[in-house]
Amino acid sequence: MSGPAVRPRMEGQKLPDFTMEYEDGNEFTPATLRGAPAVLYFYPKDDTPGCTTEACGIRDAWASFEGQGLRVYGVSRDDAASHRRFREKYDLPFPLLTADEATLERLGVWKEKNLYGKRFMGIQRETLLVGADGTVLKHYRKVKPAGHAEQILTDFQAVTA
Repeated sequence: MSGPAVRPRMEGQKLPDFTMEYEDGNEFTPATLRGAPAVLYFYPKDDTPGCTTEACGIRDAWASFEGQGLRVYGVSRDDAASHRRFREKYDLPFPLLTADEATLERLGVWKEKNLYGKRFMGIQRETLLVGADGTVLKHYRKVKPAGHAEQILTDFQAVTA
């Protein structure tokens, strides 16, 4: 199985054009991010152990994200109903977006994975810290869910100091 070419780190680059959907079906595009810094974190699947750890870590640090003016968006291929259940179950204060394979590939997070010897294409756990002008300030690859929220907050302070 041959996946898409590995995209280089996106730091210093503007986000490419894409369209994702909010749970209510409204469109989300890079223009949505203009005017305030944001976090786009990509995760494989709603309500799985690592994804729940990551989402709840951000939820638990929510006051700090808000205090720094950071908007947060979780992104997976799950549909709106799955996102609503996940948000409600864990009281997540930020929106979850649905992205298709083409968008995920354009953003460089749709990759070949290997689980128990089985190869398949899926979302690589990655995060983009985006400035108010739409430029990627930091690109995290192969994110470890535990402690990621704190890492983002620390790095945001460093890149905006």
